[in-house]
Amino acid sequence: MNISFNELRQIKHNLPTGSVRKIAQMLEIEEQTVRNYFGANKFNDGDITGKHVQPGPNGGIVSLKDTAILDTAMKILKETEVVS
Repeated sequence: MNISFNELRQIKHNLPTGSVRKIAQMLEIEEQTVRNYFGANKFNDGDITGKHVQPGPNGGIVSLKDTAILDTAMKILKETEVVS
């Protein structure tokens, strides 16, 4: 799946507080891996996230091999939207 870097960051910024931890727990991965997925680059504390960034408009295009983190984030956003 391809998404702009800016879109990916906007999704992360729209997540409620504590969502990184919740995603990590749900997927049984390190919190830093979730942060890396959304643009951080601290790989010593988290795994590489299976993404490739191509330079371009809107921060470039991010090619995601595995969308599990994104799918979980979108699920949280949808649940939050219904509650709000």
